[in-house]
Amino acid sequence: MYHFFARQENIYDDHILIDGADVNHLKNVLRIKCGEKIILSSGDNVDYYCTISEINDDSVIASIDETDTRGRELPSRIYLFQGLPKGDKMELIIQKAVELGAYGIIPVAMKRSVMKLDSKKAESKVKRWNAISESAAKQSKRSIIPAVHDVMTFAQAAEYAKTLDMVLLPYECADGMQATKDKLSSIKPGSSIGIFIGPEGGFDGSELTIAHDAGFDVITLGRRILRTETAGMMLLSVLMYQLED
Repeated sequence: MYHFFARQENIYDDHILIDGADVNHLKNVLRIKCGEKIILSSGDNVDYYCTISEINDDSVIASIDETDTRGRELPSRIYLFQGLPKGDKMELIIQKAVELGAYGIIPVAMKRSVMKLDSKKAESKVKRWNAISESAAKQSKRSIIPAVHDVMTFAQAAEYAKTLDMVLLPYECADGMQATKDKLSSIKPGSSIGIFIGPEGGFDGSELTIAHDAGFDVITLGRRILRTETAGMMLLSVLMYQLED
């Protein structure tokens, strides 16, 4: 069943109005017909199971058959603070993070990040990254579209993370896998969690000092060194498995 998102102002008591770019996708790409079923999400963890009832030149009307207020989201909000990686790795990281249940993604320009973005390039990248998040949310049938925030410095990201219940920072020089297991097993539904992942060059010493002063939990992910595009996925997968009900 195809899955799309609808703006709150387009959701009525018995039907939902679909407009914008989704109309072209429904009509000319998917060639959807009246009577076909789709899922529409409101972006606030509510899903609507609908039947296409009307197809117009610039809009599609979907009649609401059933409303599911359970949504498809994890019971905890997980924020991925990703050190800017080289090339187009960020696109893969965002796609997989959305599939694995991340609530928000914050790109972080770290000291050892190879990618350097000026304000104009950053704005363009963030726009594309949010489009990738929306596409991944549709594909994985998320009930929300995780926001990709503007690029932050490490200090800005650390300040942003202070509002979260727990912040995890995997570091290759940390040891004690049992401590990592104990920390992860203590996470309860309803908590907010931040994950800080370094770029290819790892964390700078000054960033680790900021993390320590902010009370981050520095953990290990095992004896093997994981690439920046692997570490976040690994930790998100563990958290998804633990929190999924």
